[in-house]
Amino acid sequence: MPDTLTTMTGVILGGGLTLVGLVISFLVWRAKGPAAGLRGVAWSLVPLAAGLLGLMNAVWQFVLSILGILLGLIFNPMVWAGVALAGLAVVLYVVSGFMRARGVGTEARAREPRAAGEGGAATPAAGAPAAPKGQVGGAAPKGGKKQDDASDFGDIEDLLRKHGIE
Repeated sequence: MPDTLTTMTGVILGGGLTLVGLVISFLVWRAKGPAAGLRGVAWSLVPLAAGLLGLMNAVWQFVLSILGILLGLIFNPMVWAGVALAGLAVVLYVVSGFMRARGVGTEARAREPRAAGEGGAATPAAGAPAAPKGQVGGAAPKGGKKQDDASDFGDIEDLLRKHGIE
């Protein structure tokens, strides 16, 4: 294939592409109606116009350049090593996000303040809010003895009495 096209070759190539586009536009016209068909005809005329204006050589150079770049990327082992490394980086980033969301890799950071003995109290891990009392994972009620289950309903009973329900 030549690197440059003559004007006549550009017109012939543009005419061939236009002919293929007009056939496809005809099929689209029958399937989707005149509006879609006319739009297809408009796009089909662009290659012939480029050939008649002498722009087909520029289009041909562009296509050859893109193909050269793609073929250079496909057959270059350094490029594939870079693609593999970028893929590994993405996988590691996603896995670390799942680990942080589940708190898997953060236990060592949560144990450090206890080991350092900062005031004798353990601080919760960064980003992990402490659960309110009475919920799973919350602090135990203060006092040495355990409260019985009936005392937990005292607040509910007070609310019901306030609204006149007994």
